[in-house]
Amino acid sequence: MHLTDELAKSFAEQWIGAWNRHDLTAIMGLYSEEIRFYSPYIIKLEMNAEGVISEKGELEKYFGKALGIYTDLHFELHEVLTGAGSVILYYKSVGNRMAAEMMELDESGKISLVKAHYN
Repeated sequence: MHLTDELAKSFAEQWIGAWNRHDLTAIMGLYSEEIRFYSPYIIKLEMNAEGVISEKGELEKYFGKALGIYTDLHFELHEVLTGAGSVILYYKSVGNRMAAEMMELDESGKISLVKAHYN
């Protein structure tokens, strides 16, 4: 999917908004059925030892668990970086940690690959 800066910013605002509302249905609606999601929090929350999820149902369980643990979760968007078919969201995450998530979008604009990084 070709992303303009405007589309990337709109996507980022939609993603941040869904998380800040703790709206799991809206969050999951942003992700493709074909997903590969990498995050050190997958290991930290004891979902698996590899730090990767490749089934949407498992991703929903992971996000649900995170929302249950981090009940005060609120993200603050700092930067949106636009690539060729991908976007990087740089934001303040839980515990005032900075996060950068590289997301590839499929042809329908759904997230198909995520690599999440935290300081």
